[in-house]
Amino acid sequence: MAAAPVWSVDPRTGKQREQVAVEATAQEVDAAVRAAHETRGALTDRTVRAAFLRSAADELEAAKDGLVDAADAETALGPVRLTGELARTCYQLRAFADIVDEGAFLDVVINHPDDTATPPIPDLRRYKVPLGVVAVYSASNFPFAFSVAGGDTASALAAGCPVVVKSHPDHPALSEYVAKVLRRAAARYDIPEGVVGLVHGFEAGVELIRHPLVAAAGFTGSVRGGRALFDAAAARPVPIPFHGELGSLNPVVVTEAAAAERAEAIGAGLAGSMTLGVGQFCVKPGLVLAPAGAAGDALLKSLTDAVSDTDAGVLLDHRMRDNFVAGVAERAGLPDVDSPVTPGAGGEHTVSAGFLTVPASRLAAEGEHDLLLEECFGPVTVVARYEDETEVKAVLSRLPGNLTATVQLSEEEAAGAGRGAEILAELTPLAGRVLVNGWPTGVAVAPAQHHGGPYPATTSTSTSVGGTAIERWMRPVAYQNAPEALLPQELTDENPLGLPRRFNGRLER
Repeated sequence: MAAAPVWSVDPRTGKQREQVAVEATAQEVDAAVRAAHETRGALTDRTVRAAFLRSAADELEAAKDGLVDAADAETALGPVRLTGELARTCYQLRAFADIVDEGAFLDVVINHPDDTATPPIPDLRRYKVPLGVVAVYSASNFPFAFSVAGGDTASALAAGCPVVVKSHPDHPALSEYVAKVLRRAAARYDIPEGVVGLVHGFEAGVELIRHPLVAAAGFTGSVRGGRALFDAAAARPVPIPFHGELGSLNPVVVTEAAAAERAEAIGAGLAGSMTLGVGQFCVKPGLVLAPAGAAGDALLKSLTDAVSDTDAGVLLDHRMRDNFVAGVAERAGLPDVDSPVTPGAGGEHTVSAGFLTVPASRLAAEGEHDLLLEECFGPVTVVARYEDETEVKAVLSRLPGNLTATVQLSEEEAAGAGRGAEILAELTPLAGRVLVNGWPTGVAVAPAQHHGGPYPATTSTSTSVGGTAIERWMRPVAYQNAPEALLPQELTDENPLGLPRRFNGRLER
């Protein structure tokens, strides 16, 4: 049976633009993985890896105009957003190059023998090595930063792991373009082009996770798709790590004091966060616990005014648009659910932003309103009006894991008065990033960043953003009583590479 063609589609019209490739066969997936596997030796030199990552950033910047045009044609995200996202992607690549140069990610620890210890300590030398070929599954909503040249690819290459990327069907032409740019950067250092493989098609993604030479995988997408791949990774004869980002509600708690103090600002900020990028960010606030009464009414008025002024937008593809329209209609049809600004179809190819309200008591116990506790991808949020703190606790106790959780506090509460610390403690088990008096959209690429959370937000405890994302693609190994002449340079006493390390209990920088 012939493989299906892969088309570039314009989300503004739903029409096919051009045939980009054909879906990869099992044999082609096998060839891509084996080609990547053969390039591992070309990535062993940290100096070469760092230079490759910086060159990749340079090449992407040099191709900026063409890349942004290609991305906008397939995603309708707009040149301003896409230019910023490409800049973030290049920054990310250079940040990992700096991490590779520094070498602390290797976690070198050396212990000389100590016969006086109980039990005696032999000569032990530990560091981290790359896992091998990493399968990367591109995201729809970040065609640069979470796709072919995104954080999974950058961190895997930094760790010394070649990658095979399964392109997202929403931007296949851009995926081909970016892969070509990365391979051009690799060629500068005689790294074979197989170091960044690319395959298209649903079946190709399944074949990829099952391939015996694939050592780990990174995924950003839906709960349904991610869970299927997660289960496949675990069901292999040799299970592999699967670092998946699957979905997140990103709850927000607004205290009554905060609403009384600055209702207008909170309403406007919430509107901006939930509609940013047409509500297609993984950290969009999807559930807001706001007080009933006058303070909450003022917040809703501000939110209503701001959302009503938001223009209709184009989602990434028509399947997402159909799911959004159906999803908000089903939610709006539940008992006691109101639509102050009705979300839904904005036109033949667009959607309109809106929000729903519901008494928090409806979410405090299991029932048909549980649908409101599931992520709805697009420009909509649910505002649950609570009567007292008991209802807030009851709803929070029922939430699944999230990427973020936010609390809006008054000035006094932020200074330590009231329940501020208590709410923060209640939110901490729910999310990987907890915000105070801010909004979750906007994930800074920084060493202290954590972009992950309890399941189903992610399938592991790792982060996909920030320097520690490199840890996903490595494993520790210790050598015991190995003659120094046989040790890798990273583990010799002389430390010719000048690596940060812990040497006989002392931290050496």
